Order: sequence, then structure tokens, then C-alpha cells
Amino acid sequence: MTSKKNKARAPREANPKKFKKKTSVLVTDKVEFVDYKDVNLLQRFVSDRSKIRNRRVTGNDVQQQRDIANAIKNAREMALIPYTKRVSQTRAGRPPRDGEERRPRRDEAAAAPAPADVETTTTTTAVATDTADVEVEA
Repeated sequence: MTSKKNKARAPREANPKKFKKKTSVLVTDKVEFVDYKDVNLLQRFVSDRSKIRNRRVTGNDVQQQRDIANAIKNAREMALIPYTKRVSQTRAGRPPRDGEERRPRRDEAAAAPAPADVETTTTTTAVATDTADVEVEA
């Protein structure tokens, strides 16, 4: 009897979800050497948030993907490509809960002072830097 680990894998032709392998940009453009200074080529392999796209998405083979990744890392080190890009996204706040005015817990109610006793104070401290003095409110 054979165990699950030793069973031969089913051939790929038996896979019902057949897909066509993508062709790499490097093959279509006939690029022989991936240079870290070729920023336009490297940008094709980087997502909008500056993440390196994987082989499945780009269609590279193993060696091409390794060369692309190393070139992107070198270009980042030389400040030709950013490590990250800021994506500004406005997120809506949380919708109000049904019971917005919740009762405090028993232990919180006993520890919290009365609302009339609470004072709001702001203190300013000056922080000296090499270029200018900056005031910080705490």
C-alpha cells in the first residue's frame, strides 16, 4: 500500500481549469540583460504600491524573476525606484452604533470622577532642534 506522500501526482492535462501561460515582457521585448538603471522596464514588474509582482502575474520564469527582483532591489538602493508609494485613500468612518450612549461598566463608573471635576489642560513644551525651536502641545 502506498501512502499519500508517495502517490504520483495527477498529470497536468487532467486539470479541468486549464489556463494559458502568460508570456513575459522580457521575452516579448527581447531583453537579454535586466539592468537596474532601466527604470521603465522595472516599473512594469512593480505594483502601484511598489511591491514586486510575482511570477504568476508577470509570466517570468524562475531566472527572469530572480534577475528582475535583484534589479528592483538595486534600483531601490540607488533611489531610482521608491520603496513605497503613498496611496491616499479616504475611508469612511464607522457608522454609529445603535446604542451610541452606552452605559459605563460598574467598575468604570466607580473609578471615573464626576464630569464637573474633570479639567482639560494643555501644556506646551519647547523642543530645541538644530534648525529651529518647535513647540509641541501635549
